[in-house]
Amino acid sequence: MAELGRMLILLGAVLITTGLVILGIQKLPFSGKLPGDILIKKEHFTFYFPLATGIIISILISLILYLIGKFR
Repeated sequence: MAELGRMLILLGAVLITTGLVILGIQKLPFSGKLPGDILIKKEHFTFYFPLATGIIISILISLILYLIGKFR
């Protein structure tokens, strides 16, 4: 049961950190304005897909997790 408790605490910490990052990323000046981000505006329709931003975030998260695993 102690292992399950630790896992739930870790999961909660990851969720809180992810939420804070999502809230904070809106304040970054380049967020959503990179050359690879797709934005289509029509009369009554707006489609936004942050492709380049998503790739950069994915690379950063992968690097962080790699470093955590390497030094663990």
